[in-house]
Amino acid sequence: MGEVSVAVVDPQTPGNVGTIARAMKNFGFSDLKLVDPPELDPDGEAYGFAGHAREDVLPNHDVVSFESLVTDFYTIGFTATTNRDGRKHVRYPFRTPTELRDHLAGLDADVALVFGRESTGLSNEEIVRIDEVCSIPASPEYPVLNLGQAATVALYELRDLHLDGSQHPGNRHERADERALEGLYDQFDSFLDAIDHPEEKHAKTGRLIRRLLGRAHPTGREVTTLRGLFRQAESRIERAQNDD
Repeated sequence: MGEVSVAVVDPQTPGNVGTIARAMKNFGFSDLKLVDPPELDPDGEAYGFAGHAREDVLPNHDVVSFESLVTDFYTIGFTATTNRDGRKHVRYPFRTPTELRDHLAGLDADVALVFGRESTGLSNEEIVRIDEVCSIPASPEYPVLNLGQAATVALYELRDLHLDGSQHPGNRHERADERALEGLYDQFDSFLDAIDHPEEKHAKTGRLIRRLLGRAHPTGREVTTLRGLFRQAESRIERAQNDD
């Protein structure tokens, strides 16, 4: 796909601009467009809120017109308020950010993600000139997000458009091998004997533990720790019985 830019129309609070710049850097976006921005003092809250984005995303922003956005980009306007159906189509149909991610992945065009003012968002006059509408699902009692929050949520959902990876390791959970798990089940059976668990309940209790650990997918270290705990418990029970 083409370049994905983030555009903010008439932002009123420098701090929100900084927050958006930071979210852009967090999730792999770098091209920030501002329409009628406030003054962004390098010693003010925009740069204070931007984190490391103060070094590149924020100072490299472009001041553009709304006209240039709708002329030069495939535009997607973000709004909390949508129409319910096609009878009023200014803010309908719309996609959620998750749906938008899948749609944009196959689009060969330069895209601008367009966010509106803190107080009123994008006007109907602006929305009608935008190619597509996106809305973040939220509580119907209060669906309006802060501008910086809305951009952060949207950019997180769209991160796969630019990020090839993250700080997380590729394999976050490695299940213990089956031989280790079978050893744990044998250890548990031995533990049941040590506590004089009723013989007629052994099989059922063993199945319960097998199903429980089957859903949990324990790691090798976790299995080793559990086996050690059962072994220690058996040893203490045996010593207590010998003392008696």
